[in-house]
Amino acid sequence: MKFSSLSFKNTGYFSAIIKDYLIQDDKIKPFYKDYPTIENFKQIIADKEQFTTDRTILVNDLKAQYSEANIKKAPKVFQNIDLLVDGKTFTITTGHQLCLYTGPLYFIYKIISVINLCKQLKTAYPNYEFVPIYWMATEDHDFAEVNHFNFKGKKIQWNTDQKGRVGRFKLSGLEQVYQEFSSLLTDYNENTNFLRQLFENAYLKQDNLADATRVLVHELFQAEGLVIIDGDRRELKQVMIPAFRDELINTISSFLIEKTNAELSKHYKIQVNPREINLFYLDEGLRARIVADGDGFVVNETDLRFTKDELLSLLESAPEKFSPNVVLRPLFQEMILPNLAYIGGGGELAYWFQLKSVFKHFSVPFPGLLLRNSAAILNNKQTKLYHQLNIDLEQLFTPEVALIKVLVKENSAIDFELSEERAELTATFEKLQQRAVSIDVTLVPHFEARLAKHLNDLEVSGKKLLRAEKRKSKELVDKITALKASLFPDGGLQERTDNFSSIYYNYGTEFMRPLYENFSLPTDQFSVLMDER
Repeated sequence: MKFSSLSFKNTGYFSAIIKDYLIQDDKIKPFYKDYPTIENFKQIIADKEQFTTDRTILVNDLKAQYSEANIKKAPKVFQNIDLLVDGKTFTITTGHQLCLYTGPLYFIYKIISVINLCKQLKTAYPNYEFVPIYWMATEDHDFAEVNHFNFKGKKIQWNTDQKGRVGRFKLSGLEQVYQEFSSLLTDYNENTNFLRQLFENAYLKQDNLADATRVLVHELFQAEGLVIIDGDRRELKQVMIPAFRDELINTISSFLIEKTNAELSKHYKIQVNPREINLFYLDEGLRARIVADGDGFVVNETDLRFTKDELLSLLESAPEKFSPNVVLRPLFQEMILPNLAYIGGGGELAYWFQLKSVFKHFSVPFPGLLLRNSAAILNNKQTKLYHQLNIDLEQLFTPEVALIKVLVKENSAIDFELSEERAELTATFEKLQQRAVSIDVTLVPHFEARLAKHLNDLEVSGKKLLRAEKRKSKELVDKITALKASLFPDGGLQERTDNFSSIYYNYGTEFMRPLYENFSLPTDQFSVLMDER
């Protein structure tokens, strides 16, 4: 595949806060610590070396997680887990929900971004080791966000009435999903066989969604040594007891983030608003907010009620019953991992910018923040359409209506602006105004108004001509519409809708090779890969 790129800012799909971050604008600088250039990682490493991470707890629990999931054939993964005991080993992390069959394409891009950055850092800092981490959002309870994926333009959905944290969901009902997906894999070849087997091993042979996701992601990335972590563990949450206690007693994160939001909102849209208490209560089939109620606490939408002492005692004896929300999860991650940087999408980075003061309060180093790599992948048919239209990459990302207007004009001999007619009309009315001045100067506004009306009429006529030309240029318009519809589903980026299987179906592992070869961080470039065969 041919690799090209264009600036994120020229795609039209990225927010002001991200565009400012990429150019390190002064407005955003107060909300992060070090911009993570490869050179700046020297200071990021130095800061993390001063922070004590209980590596023994981390390594022992990671080994237990992999053992419980019955994953054995992974030498590079287990080598990386063992490396985490060493104080010279650090992690680079991304996280994502447990989307069915990985969900949107950018799930894959995030993980490759992490893997490649670890390689870049090893080259720059050979005396250290760098381990890529995928943090599974097993405690998330928004099932509607993870219960589907798109393949060949069809939404394939898993339906279940289970409640609570999705990682504990049993996998009943996924046999029907497998049958639906398999029926769409109409070709029987190495690629389709792999996709069937991958789904079967993950979702038909495991016990819950967390284990299924681990098996799936492990199969795709074990050769690169990706370590997968589930934070829904008693042993890991014991590290968070002091922070969770502070949150319950002092509602500290809400106070700090509100102060940050007051400053951040002067320039940007606020991504998340904190709760008074940013913790959930966990039980079987339940993940519900903990809410202060007088001198005690209640669990939202349940009959559960605790005194202050009861809840603090429960925290000490059973920290696994407490779950951080989006505000405190990053702190949890950075307290248990020897982590240097977090790689995420624009929305994720936007809420990380709200958290710097929370990290300072708990004396935890704030990690480097990197916008993940993004890409559009054009198959052979799409690439041919692109070349037939004779457009550049920036035009490819132009909204469809605007692009049609530009290309129809370029491919027509007609001047739809009616420039000559406008000039003639303007000249005629200027002569009339000159005569009016010699007779009665009060007539000038009348002629100015008439000129404005006739110029407007010409504009309307020009639009009618353009619409007629569009109808006449149906073949051109159809090509634009076809390309935009396939590459920008519902007007959004391909990576936010299509599943990796849609690409793997045609290219197998070959579609990942150019990503590994070309993705690097930090970057301000959106990648475009075209099948030029």
